Amino acid sequence: MSASLQSAILEYIIPIVGVYLLAYFVHRRSGFIARRLLPIGGFALRHRRPRPERQRTLYGLVSSAITIAAYMTATAVTIGRFVDATTVVWMIGLFTAGFGLGARPLLSDYLSGISFIFEDTFDVGEKVEIMGIQGLIEEVNLRMTLLRGEDGELYTIPNGEIRIVRNFSRGRYSVTNAIFKIPTRDLNRSLTLLDELGKEACTLLPNLIEPWQVLAEDNVGQHTELKVLAKAQFGKGAELRPRMVSLIHERLSEAEIELAD
Repeated sequence: MSASLQSAILEYIIPIVGVYLLAYFVHRRSGFIARRLLPIGGFALRHRRPRPERQRTLYGLVSSAITIAAYMTATAVTIGRFVDATTVVWMIGLFTAGFGLGARPLLSDYLSGISFIFEDTFDVGEKVEIMGIQGLIEEVNLRMTLLRGEDGELYTIPNGEIRIVRNFSRGRYSVTNAIFKIPTRDLNRSLTLLDELGKEACTLLPNLIEPWQVLAEDNVGQHTELKVLAKAQFGKGAELRPRMVSLIHERLSEAEIELAD
């Protein structure tokens, strides 16, 4: 091996390989580093521990940011081996300008991903609707969000495309309803019974937030359709409905009010 080749290996190749190996090591340990940084960085609320879903979301975002920073630093150090610091600054400036013009969608994806670190829009495990697609959030990183559809398919959504999010996993209450057909001759008696039962149901049905509302259809014939609207504890609407229907059937039967098929 010639002296010049040996000198090049020692001066350039080994340091460059070492820098990228270090970046790869940081990438592999990015999850661990993220778990250590999050409490220090104050991303969590000071007075209470963040939800497990929020923790997993932040781990994914911050570990992705650490990986990108590690490889960008390794690239900058590599370039610095061949050119002076002033030239590196100019190259970074030119690259940033060119990147901003030619890769706006990609830049928008990463900027949106950074904003997700500070904005609690949605978390891993939550049911959401994004761009008309409903499903569960499986993973969030700086570049994209992975959404598992209701039929099992996996959607990869660039963060820059996320504008409106419908989050089914957050809210104050859920709405449920039940529809009954009764003889019109029993309409007034049924309305009175259901109004009184709605107040009593708040103690009989734990998931009911407040007395329900009863609406009657305008077109009245031999039978009248009644709709009972109820507010349930958030996420408990499906559980409340069969209990509510059973209770209403029972009380109407006791009052000898027959339901139409």
